[in-house]
Amino acid sequence: MTLCSPSRFVDEIYYGWVVVAACFLGSLVVFGLSYSFGVFLDPMVDEFERSRSVTTIAFSVQMIVLSVGAVIVGILIDRYGNRSMLAVGGVLLCGGLVWSSQASSIATLILAYGFVTGLGLSIIYVISYATVPKWFDRRVGFASGVASTGLGVGMIVSAPASNVLIERIGWRSSLLVLAGVAAALLMIMGAIIRDEPAADSVPSAEFKSDAARSRSASLRKRLEIISSLARTRSFRYVFASWMLIYASLYVILAHIVAHATDLGLSRATGAALIAIIGVTTILGRVAIGFLADRIDRTRVFAVCSALMGVSTLAVPILETKLSLFGFAIGFGLGYGGNGALLGPLTADHFGRSNLNAVFGLVSASIGLSGLGAPYLAAVGYETMASYAPAFAAAGIAAIAGAGLLLVVGEERES
Repeated sequence: MTLCSPSRFVDEIYYGWVVVAACFLGSLVVFGLSYSFGVFLDPMVDEFERSRSVTTIAFSVQMIVLSVGAVIVGILIDRYGNRSMLAVGGVLLCGGLVWSSQASSIATLILAYGFVTGLGLSIIYVISYATVPKWFDRRVGFASGVASTGLGVGMIVSAPASNVLIERIGWRSSLLVLAGVAAALLMIMGAIIRDEPAADSVPSAEFKSDAARSRSASLRKRLEIISSLARTRSFRYVFASWMLIYASLYVILAHIVAHATDLGLSRATGAALIAIIGVTTILGRVAIGFLADRIDRTRVFAVCSALMGVSTLAVPILETKLSLFGFAIGFGLGYGGNGALLGPLTADHFGRSNLNAVFGLVSASIGLSGLGAPYLAAVGYETMASYAPAFAAAGIAAIAGAGLLLVVGEERES
């Protein structure tokens, strides 16, 4: 019996799985950093002596820059390639975190953490989510789910680790530590990432038809293509649905830690809620991504989004640590299935040509939620001394967005 040598085994591995590993690192960096903001909120409030609503602006700006900036970022990635743009993103991200650690005012924090760091995150985000669908078709839900589990790992590790760091060395030094870790992970990602597979390197069973190749086009031509797409009915519906759905996510991420402390629980418990969401989102991304390759991805995405909404609606009536942990499990599973299908759903609805640019354009909807939802939730809290109205409104919005997406799915089938 002839044994396969390790080198031959490596040669036979489809490189798309290496790209999945690279995108895993990217999603880990992006969301491990961004979604740990809730742990930093109260220390920043104490440092700058501003309200939660004002301090939350830094997070809101980061979300809008991350998502709305993805429109132009996606076009540039299609034009100049993953590696070149990843280097730019890494410099902006790490530089923004270092600058944030030295901020002497809330305005400087908003500029450094919100804008500069957000722009770096935007570049890494688009590469991490829009690259895998170029390498997979038959298994795109599963492959994208595996790649996006980096988000869950980031939530599991970053929020609790950041809490420990803040308690020991303060929030400013904690940002420097996070910048160093991010730089190391992005260097590994840059070494192994690729743009798209060569036509002769894709397994024949992977794509049902020839994969759409990125076309060599000028920036002006790409802008014309994207502008035309933005005027279609299906795009408007998908855009609106994502904007409504993600209101629940950003209200939870920005305020669940503060809500837990208001209930008399510790900040460590609030950080644990984010970590539990991270654990369950990993399970959801792999399992639901695998399932979605076998049934309709739009319906799966809508069901998962509705689960996020229902879970958020329940938060105001949950007052114990155990009940909040139950919420985190349900929300994490819904968010896991939802997040695994962002890239595949974009490819399903709008094709793979210029996928970075198209994904960046539709992701602007998420940025609008990131801009408005955390701030409005904080204003509601300061007005009514309760987060209950904000959680209820965000939950209803997510359920409505899930319903709107089902309308898009029915129109595609008709």
